Amino acid sequence: MIRVLIADDHPVVRQGLRTFLDLQDDITVVGEAGDGAQAVERVAELAPDVLLLDLKMPVLDGLGALERLAGTTTKVVVLTSVSDRGDVGPAMRAGASGFLYKDVDPSALVQAVRAVHGGQVLLAPEAAEAMLSTAGAPDVPAPVPLTDREREVLALIAAGRSNREIARSLAVAEKTVKTHVSNVLMKLGVQDRTQAALYAVRHGLG
Repeated sequence: MIRVLIADDHPVVRQGLRTFLDLQDDITVVGEAGDGAQAVERVAELAPDVLLLDLKMPVLDGLGALERLAGTTTKVVVLTSVSDRGDVGPAMRAGASGFLYKDVDPSALVQAVRAVHGGQVLLAPEAAEAMLSTAGAPDVPAPVPLTDREREVLALIAAGRSNREIARSLAVAEKTVKTHVSNVLMKLGVQDRTQAALYAVRHGLG
């Protein structure tokens, strides 16, 4: 069961999300928060698997909450308005595992919760475009030398694929993919797949 916490300053939004998510057999909403500070408190109290986090909230905004949540095991999916496109990069660098907009299809939101819980990184297409537009030309060569296969693996990581899915796509053993992923993380100097995916998007490798 995936335990979800919803943080949004609009009660109607929270109720709508809760109603839909609670219909899923593998998801349960364990709590709600009306501002960023309360979200941080609830994460510490409830230790949810996934936090759905709005960015524009009183007391402490979403980016501030993300910074305070650094080091926790809770995966954070930013769920905000389309007007917040400029916050994609800062949110991902602050530790978000996903960035979606509130007009997302409900079924896509459910899939996102499952994907992020499974260790994948997920960006709405508009969010990925926003990151690319602020990261410079996408054909700028990456400063870190990767082999062709490692670049393929990195691109698939950025696409939100799991190791098993990458193995199927490249027709190699999952153990081989794990080795490639480890090499990619080491060469990029990052600690996890989220940071690797962010690197790929910023350098046009996704």
